[in-house]
Amino acid sequence: MSANSAEPPREVEVVLVKAGRTKIRYTAALLADDGTRIAVRAPWTGEGVRDFGFVRFEAGDVFTEYYWRDRWYAVKEVRAADGALKGWYCDVTRPAVLTAAELVVEDLDLDLWRSADGSDVRRLDEDEFAASGLARSDPEAALAAEAALDELEALARGGGFAALLG
Repeated sequence: MSANSAEPPREVEVVLVKAGRTKIRYTAALLADDGTRIAVRAPWTGEGVRDFGFVRFEAGDVFTEYYWRDRWYAVKEVRAADGALKGWYCDVTRPAVLTAAELVVEDLDLDLWRSADGSDVRRLDEDEFAASGLARSDPEAALAAEAALDELEALARGGGFAALLG
């Protein structure tokens, strides 16, 4: 299905799994699936406001989320209710799995934020990643996760995600 299709996008349940448990589940519109990259759009579904100090996620925010079947991350474009770009929140994950009804993604704790103007690029949750024990339990996945975070940071500092998401 393409974003230009005349039919309305179908809905999928996005299921974010962490440490073997469902962390969050929400409904999103499937915008595109080219066999490798999957794009969905969903409103902020968190309860109340989530204030990170450097960005606030709140009612009315819209997330356009990009997942890959062959990459260890997801990139989420975050826009305010008025359409203003807030920035990109990136999750380091195992490659995504899309079935007819669900898009399942395993969160590996590492995250990255890039503000709309690119002036703020920050790595997040490296302490959680270290505490997760992934380096001991699945060293190959831990190395892939660290490489994914490095790749995201290089993209964010090198001008953003336009080439990746275009």
